[in-house]
Amino acid sequence: MKAVIGLSAALMLAVPASTQSVRSGIEAWQKGDHAGAVAVWTPLAARGDADAAFNLGQAYRLGKGVTIDLGRAYQYLEQAARGGHVDAAATLGILMFQNGNRTGAMRWIKLAANNGEPRSLLLYGVALYNGDGLAADPVSAYAYVSRAAAQGLAGAKETLADMDAAITREQRARGTAMALAMVKARQGSAPVPKAATPQKAAPPLPATTIVAPAAPVTASGDWRIQLGAFGQRSSAEALFAKVRGKVGGRQAFYVPVGKVVRLQIGPYASRSAAASACAGLAGQACFPVSAR
Repeated sequence: MKAVIGLSAALMLAVPASTQSVRSGIEAWQKGDHAGAVAVWTPLAARGDADAAFNLGQAYRLGKGVTIDLGRAYQYLEQAARGGHVDAAATLGILMFQNGNRTGAMRWIKLAANNGEPRSLLLYGVALYNGDGLAADPVSAYAYVSRAAAQGLAGAKETLADMDAAITREQRARGTAMALAMVKARQGSAPVPKAATPQKAAPPLPATTIVAPAAPVTASGDWRIQLGAFGQRSSAEALFAKVRGKVGGRQAFYVPVGKVVRLQIGPYASRSAAASACAGLAGQACFPVSAR
């Protein structure tokens, strides 16, 4: 969008930089003067202002007032996150996660989650559940997702319901107790300040990013996909927990054959549909089998 600098924005830009504040930049941003906002925030960020750095990270991420530059966006967001800005930590972590650096992302997502940021609570919990960049831990996963759901985050309650159906009652009880302990510990610590920002345009959490436990689907067919045979059923269950969010809510079948248990997932309407499902599990041994 072409910036239109009005009289009030021009007057603001005439004020010496030393007297301008993050709020001055926010006011310019809200009037559509993105370039003016960037001009205000840049020297403030250079002096270590975490709010200004976060806002600059958003500007460079969105390409408003400046040319899109994800490298500089990351730089400013990390500066803000290191300065204690929770939204910056969440935004940085989500961006890294979306761009494939899932292990590195978890550092920032966990930091934001431990400060109660709801999107990070959900994403970190789901990553723990799926073992995505982290060691799988369904109890801790339940604790984090419970906290996100308690804050009313869209999608968190549905994910929690999926977990309810997938883990044991004892695991749910331990997860709930852990969540309460987290909240109590956080209440006993000093709160992290959270200043106003010009926009809440943090990157969304798309379904393709969060491999959450999927709700059961109504599906029919005579085909399944087989992912392997295991000496113990628990090993088959662990593999299903990792891929569950990638198979469209279809169910697992644990088929005993002699001393092994085969993990099959379905149903699928046709062999080609099953083959397509296998293709979506890149790197995982998988082939279609008849359920008859």
